[in-house]
Amino acid sequence: MTIDDGIWSYAPGSGHAEGQDLTGYAVAASDGTLGHVEREAAPNGLRHLVVDSGLWVFGRSAVVPVGVVASVDPAARRITLSCTRDEAKGAPRFRTDSETRDPAYLAGVGAHYRRPTSHGTTPA
Repeated sequence: MTIDDGIWSYAPGSGHAEGQDLTGYAVAASDGTLGHVEREAAPNGLRHLVVDSGLWVFGRSAVVPVGVVASVDPAARRITLSCTRDEAKGAPRFRTDSETRDPAYLAGVGAHYRRPTSHGTTPA
């Protein structure tokens, strides 16, 4: 896992401004609402969002690498991801805050989002 492989950095043109606090922003996948940003983290340069998914996955949170962010709309306080709800739901399960600092866990998350989808493209 390398830090500069794209999955851990915001894509150019995503609308993210360095230093921008996304906490509380609504999060939508390409096919519907996911929840809201609970917090951001970047241990060892592995930037990601912890998304509180509310009821759509029985109240669990999800870790999403920032390279999956397709767009940030500051006026609407909304983030759109380049993956589907099912792709986010299928990511390695997030259980404890310590996982957001665990390189092995984050490697699994990154690998999940790099996998080709049923449409033959990767989400990020």
